[in-house]
Amino acid sequence: MNKTLKKNSLIRYSRQIILKNVGIIGQKKIQKSKVLIVGIGGLGCPVADLLARSGVGVIGLIDYDKVNLSNIHRQTLFTTQDVGKYKVNVAKKKLNLINKEVKINIYNQKADEKNLNKLINGYDIIVDGSDNFKTKFLLNKFSLKFKKKLIVGAISKFDGHVFTFNFTSKKSSCLKCFYQSEPSDEILNCETEGIFGSTANIIGSIQANETLKAILNIGNNLKSNILILDLLNLNFRKVLFKKRKSCICSNS
Repeated sequence: MNKTLKKNSLIRYSRQIILKNVGIIGQKKIQKSKVLIVGIGGLGCPVADLLARSGVGVIGLIDYDKVNLSNIHRQTLFTTQDVGKYKVNVAKKKLNLINKEVKINIYNQKADEKNLNKLINGYDIIVDGSDNFKTKFLLNKFSLKFKKKLIVGAISKFDGHVFTFNFTSKKSSCLKCFYQSEPSDEILNCETEGIFGSTANIIGSIQANETLKAILNIGNNLKSNILILDLLNLNFRKVLFKKRKSCICSNS
């Protein structure tokens, strides 16, 4: 791998290049990586922002919603002037202003079985920023099918969960090992349950951190664990869950 970087890149990424776990070789890995973010809301916004600032080479964004005034308190890529505009269009513009070196692919469409089956194989890592379990299980299904790494996040009120799955390994458990049946989406419904703005950004930041660690293959990730955060009381814990023999991931 060519160990050289352009002068502007050396300056832009100097504070992470100096880290012994990154260096120039690691930065080149980041710049060659492709990450697909599904859902550009409370989770997807900080993930996209941080990955663009870190220099991820290609970022794909899937969302079909328009910006609503109620989004602004937690969705950090949007301002009041963006209300009524499609999220992916606004996000691409903002991310290009942050880092024009990053290629942004946008998909102004609902994440469903048909388009996820087409899109996921073109990316290295899939990040879940969705607000419903149907989409999360579809991401689990197709990330498993195409042997991708999947970072899942979920938020409600002051609480957040993060999972990391590495489907390049046959030893990896999956989302269905933890949720044997599909939970009700009511627990993720910000409109009825509420969401503290900083909770969304903290969980999204952890997802971005897990993504970059996965790209660089450094540190410990959450494989076979769920990270549970109660940010109201500052209680954090990891819970181990095992791969189930009867699960879809055991037959892949």
